[in-house]
Amino acid sequence: MKRAYKFRFYPTPEQAELLARTFGCVRFVYNSILRWRIDAYNERKEKMGYVQASARLTALKKEPEFAWLNDVSCVPLQQSLRHQQTAFTNFFAGRAAYPAFKSKRHKQAAELTASAFKYRNGKLYMAKSKAPLDVRWSRELPSTPSTVTLSRDVAGRYFVSCLCELEPVSLPITAKTVGIDVGLKDLFVTDTGFKSGNPRHTAKYAARLAQLQRRLSKKARGSKNRAKARLKVARLHAKIADCRLDALHKASRKLINENQVVCVESLKVKNMLRNPSLSKAIADAGWGEFTRQLRYKGEWAGRSVVAIDRFFPSSKRCSCCGFTMKKMPLDVRKWSCPKCGADHDRDINAARNIKAAGLAVLACGVAVNP
Repeated sequence: MKRAYKFRFYPTPEQAELLARTFGCVRFVYNSILRWRIDAYNERKEKMGYVQASARLTALKKEPEFAWLNDVSCVPLQQSLRHQQTAFTNFFAGRAAYPAFKSKRHKQAAELTASAFKYRNGKLYMAKSKAPLDVRWSRELPSTPSTVTLSRDVAGRYFVSCLCELEPVSLPITAKTVGIDVGLKDLFVTDTGFKSGNPRHTAKYAARLAQLQRRLSKKARGSKNRAKARLKVARLHAKIADCRLDALHKASRKLINENQVVCVESLKVKNMLRNPSLSKAIADAGWGEFTRQLRYKGEWAGRSVVAIDRFFPSSKRCSCCGFTMKKMPLDVRKWSCPKCGADHDRDINAARNIKAAGLAVLACGVAVNP
């Protein structure tokens, strides 16, 4: 099994300059080859693949006006073409949108294979740089990385992601199972009645963010002061994202460590974000990332993460007798079953139904009827 380990690093001025050139060359190659492929199809109905794109790159590097492409390692340039080919493959398979051009204002990245970097005695060297990268190794790598990805985010921070081969280690088997219902007041509620709360990271920094954005809007476009103000906004956005990701990692790790089976509801978060009154809160909660973390951590640890149909009436169905209410507005947080008289907390009741449905799916391998 392959796993990526991400660390922050601090380049020297010379390394930062080399990285800036590399990122620029990678972006130029990706965009120019993408334009070339689009024009080839629009003008001559020719479909260009990776082989033709690679030959085109070789020809570009031989032209005097593009000789600066030879100032950086050829590996990240070739890797950008492989990523582009993967993007086209995903598009034609219906898994993704049409490949888009890369912007210098967004995250920059360059992928290096084994021939373009060296990892020795805990030090990482990139091609065309003699000094090792000042990486803050927060943990020891399990093996020599096969691929290294260097990146710079919009906040100006540098990161290195090392892809390593790792033998999977399953956690000890436990008899515990849990059903969880995600929400906005609480990130998740379990069938046992535990409520996680919701940190609401964006709301916590909303006033400061609004202040920085107002200052940014008053700066002249293209000025150095605007660039400084933009960086402050980007850094605060990065801080909010880091806080959210950290909270989600801790919550998902706790659930996976303590339970053999985790039952969740499969949500179409993309569609839910279209609700103008709830979209900001839903995006801040990070439901999609939370369920993604549960899935891959469960797979690594030998746990079962079961997703039930999102149309299953978990909130409207009584977890005691199975009676289903016709309507259950969002503002109703507590209700009583008209059939058996049981009193329910909306979220806890939903979590119990999700757990029962998930265990049924796990046992029978069939979906539960809504």
